[in-house]
Amino acid sequence: MSKLVSVGKILNFHGIQGEAKVGFSKNQEEFFLSLKKVFIKKDNEYLPFEILSSRLNKTFALVKFKGITSINELLEYKGCLIFVEEEFIRETLDEDEFLIDELVGLGVIDTDGKELGFVVGVSNNGATDLLSVKTKSGKISLVPFVKAIVPDVDMKSKKITVNKIEGLLD
Repeated sequence: MSKLVSVGKILNFHGIQGEAKVGFSKNQEEFFLSLKKVFIKKDNEYLPFEILSSRLNKTFALVKFKGITSINELLEYKGCLIFVEEEFIRETLDEDEFLIDELVGLGVIDTDGKELGFVVGVSNNGATDLLSVKTKSGKISLVPFVKAIVPDVDMKSKKITVNKIEGLLD
């Protein structure tokens, strides 16, 4: 089996027919609703499931899995993470989109090629993704991951270029 990436979590049941209330990453509604085959991790085992239907309800999804027809059948999966194959995610990425684990560890340089630090994490503030960059001084700075500030991500050279903005990475 190829590498799996977590895309959601079964939070609870919805109704009596075994429908699941599922949490997933912000701004990923379209991607999540496109899923048809997933893996649920239960007791360190990845179990394949087919999604019969899914729809949005507020900030979560309501998902009907094939073979689960009651609350009791679903309850054993409450709290379990949902995964998909990494290749499936890569097929859906736009040219300027990346997986978080691809960005962590990349070097950060300015437009003159001066080394500024490296990425130690990626988060989201609700409006945009933020790169957590550890500078040479050991300080961690948050850099908005937008084209105006981060014009280039070069996966081959493992470098992210940021525009020179005073105070951004001091």
